[in-house]
Amino acid sequence: MPDIIHLLKDHIVNQIAAGEVIQRPASVVKELMDNAIDSGATDIKLLIREAGKILIQINDNGCGMSPTDARMSFERHATSKINTAEDLFHIQSKGFRGEALASIAAVAQVEMRTKPAADTMGSKILISDSKIKSMEPCACPNGTQIQVRNLFYNLPARRKFLKNDSIESRHIHDEFVYQAISYPELAFSYFNNDQLIYQLAPGSLKQRILGIYGKKYQDFLIPVSPQTDVVEISGFIGKPELSKKAKGEQILFVNRRFIRSAYLQHAVKAAFENIIPAENLPFYILFLNIDPTQIDINVHPTKHEIKFEDERLIYQFLKAAVRFSLAQHSLTPQIDFDSSDVGIRNIMGGASSAFNAQNSMQGSGSYASWTQLNPKTNTLISHADVYSSEINALPNQQFTNSQDFEVEKAEAIKIVQFHACYLLVQLKSGISIIDQQLAHERILYEHYKSLMKSENHQTQGLLFPQNLHLSTPDAIQLKTILPYLQRIGFDMEDFGSDTFVIHGIPALLEGKYNELELITTILNQFKANLEYELGLEENIARSMAISSSIKRGKQLSEEEMQALVEQLFLCEIPYASPTGKRCIFHMSLEELFKKFN
Repeated sequence: MPDIIHLLKDHIVNQIAAGEVIQRPASVVKELMDNAIDSGATDIKLLIREAGKILIQINDNGCGMSPTDARMSFERHATSKINTAEDLFHIQSKGFRGEALASIAAVAQVEMRTKPAADTMGSKILISDSKIKSMEPCACPNGTQIQVRNLFYNLPARRKFLKNDSIESRHIHDEFVYQAISYPELAFSYFNNDQLIYQLAPGSLKQRILGIYGKKYQDFLIPVSPQTDVVEISGFIGKPELSKKAKGEQILFVNRRFIRSAYLQHAVKAAFENIIPAENLPFYILFLNIDPTQIDINVHPTKHEIKFEDERLIYQFLKAAVRFSLAQHSLTPQIDFDSSDVGIRNIMGGASSAFNAQNSMQGSGSYASWTQLNPKTNTLISHADVYSSEINALPNQQFTNSQDFEVEKAEAIKIVQFHACYLLVQLKSGISIIDQQLAHERILYEHYKSLMKSENHQTQGLLFPQNLHLSTPDAIQLKTILPYLQRIGFDMEDFGSDTFVIHGIPALLEGKYNELELITTILNQFKANLEYELGLEENIARSMAISSSIKRGKQLSEEEMQALVEQLFLCEIPYASPTGKRCIFHMSLEELFKKFN
């Protein structure tokens, strides 16, 4: 039998290794910004085009590199930050693996210009497919400028599986925010398709947070600053008013490195128990400073995961620290430190007994009446293919057909509401049980989808226009979806400086909602839907339907129940909500008969 095992060629090895480190454009941004911070830069600029697929450029004023170092930086496992295996347990720098530039050069076309302050000339390197195409002296400013063009140009399958520009831009934006927050003493700039998104001057952590999320957060930030022999915790948490259903404003750093830890995030969420709605997530930006020997940051190529020596103890410290800060602002019902785990008292510097406060948060809101709703079903197009497999698994035979409905409609549909959540409907073939919230979501979803296609909307003008102030990330997102909201009846315009003016809302929602709260709710729901990677129209229709639908627990009049059932039976896909949840359950007379025999 001939030998069949052989060594892979270097460029193939590099491409395989790159797959572990460079997963999407945001991965490139992270690695290059890590290097810029480690270089001692005080001013870092990020420029991207077409969500980083065409261009990612990082400019810094750091230490720069000599010609030899510039050449060596593109070799695999070439680094200036570790020399021995023991160094892995004392790492404080951001990048250390020596894989970033080599991985990027394996899947993109890279140009680097770099110059130390002591040199009169810099070096320019062009590299692609892990091969240096040219290297020559050049004139350039102190520091390093790297351009990464045509990411995954030589791996069309990888490039094909990148998400749309909106999603990839969001990942880049998030990565920039993590880096900018972790080093507020540095200046950061961010340009997206030549548009300035952020110009952040050096300052305090609070100034950096306000520079990113907007000045409206000023009065809702609570400092956290306990210290122990095990861990130092600092940063800010948000008052209950800043809590949202959408993810994205929960940021945790360990030794200034952004990490993802569901376990520690649960600690913060648990500290807010009974303070914010159970479905909401608190706002927090927290820094944990821990002895590097007590953690292992070398457990994942992206370094977003960290292994702790005693994660349970860190959990208790973090939860107690957040609860203590909330108590100082009279936001917790009671904290009993005497019964807490060992060490929690030390976090608070000897704080004792309990704190009492009243939770004044009350849920309020009104609901749009569907008696005005009259979507034209003949203009709708089926979108069953975009729903989850749960929808496709629902057999149509389990749902009553239109003939059953028409026969009963000749007299009157017999409907009973129970538990203020469900409707029991008598039909010719048996009975149907309808979830009123999910059914109304389906009705509104198809209505808004129809409006976006026909643009035959009705707008109710406001007597006094309303000004909506958003954080920069939310303002960027709202600008993206603004044309679609205008199609369904919102009269809004971008006023600049992350401010929007609302002149009118869809006539269907007149008098039913506070306009500012409605837009904020829709925007938060839209962001929550981003993880499902829907199209813009699909996401907006879902967000509108979920945000403005009737909720469980609402008592309905007979007219409202009749209107809900009639409109549901007219929907193209009446048996499932927009998110794929079953909204109607049918039981035939035969099945009922069997239950009693």
